[in-house]
Amino acid sequence: MIYLDFEKPIEELMEQLDKARETHKKGKVDMSDTISQLEKKIESTRRSLYKDLSGWQKVQVSRHPDRPYTNDYIKALTKNFTELHGDRNVGDDKAIVGGLATIDGQPVMILGHQKGRNTKDRQYRNFGMPNPEGYRKALRLMKLAEKFDIPVITLIDTPGASPGLEAEERGQGEAIAKNLLEMSVLKVPIICIVIGEGASGGALGIGVGDRIVMLENSWYSVISPENCSTILWRSWEHKEQAAEALKLTADNMLENGLIDKIIKEPVGGAHCDPDTMYKTMKTEIKRLLKELLPIEKDELVAQRIDKFSNMGVYTEEAAE
Repeated sequence: MIYLDFEKPIEELMEQLDKARETHKKGKVDMSDTISQLEKKIESTRRSLYKDLSGWQKVQVSRHPDRPYTNDYIKALTKNFTELHGDRNVGDDKAIVGGLATIDGQPVMILGHQKGRNTKDRQYRNFGMPNPEGYRKALRLMKLAEKFDIPVITLIDTPGASPGLEAEERGQGEAIAKNLLEMSVLKVPIICIVIGEGASGGALGIGVGDRIVMLENSWYSVISPENCSTILWRSWEHKEQAAEALKLTADNMLENGLIDKIIKEPVGGAHCDPDTMYKTMKTEIKRLLKELLPIEKDELVAQRIDKFSNMGVYTEEAAE
């Protein structure tokens, strides 16, 4: 188990628990009561720590290396998944995966950013940072879903679009912009779920939908706290302050009307109890599909456009 900086108290208790279990296993001393007490203390400590996380702490949880990624959700939530490859122009971007599947018999087109578990896999997936062909592949899959009247589910988890020179030469900005345009008028339901990191246009490139939801310990922002700190203070040392100023947590996003709902995570984050997270996610997806599927296509598009047009709108009242 990998522990984050603020989880030090849990780590110390887990070490004590492991020693108590080892002693009990040897049979020399009955440690049953001690083990029970430590398990209860670990649970209460975890609940206390996760009760009121700061913005930066939630960013850390969203990046936990054991956190479920897109492929994990696809495997757990769907059946008959058939991955579709390539943008029919340049190549197959491994940072975005997607294809046709069913969720309890309902056909869906599910796609999202995919990071890697180890160094080799992370390089293969470009750390979940898509190139233009990744966004064009995503759009190809969404247009295919529209052709066959299949709802689209996108899973967002990226530190940003690929910043390399080749990505810019191949039209990174244009690819993302075209996705925003096409997704806004796609005539099938679109559900967007932020499962981890949601950074900048890299996230927004598959983030226009009828319902936008976030996992409890995910974040969504125009820039990461570290890069924001670098721009404002010329170093990463103020990343915690930047995270608070950016208002990037799910709570902040819901309060500002930028998302529709927060999906609760198991205590300690999705990585602590993936099976419970998968069940919760599946229940929410099914609820949203039931809500969106009956809506007429033209009305669906009109509501989606109104939804995004109203974001950030505010009025000022003149002082008396």
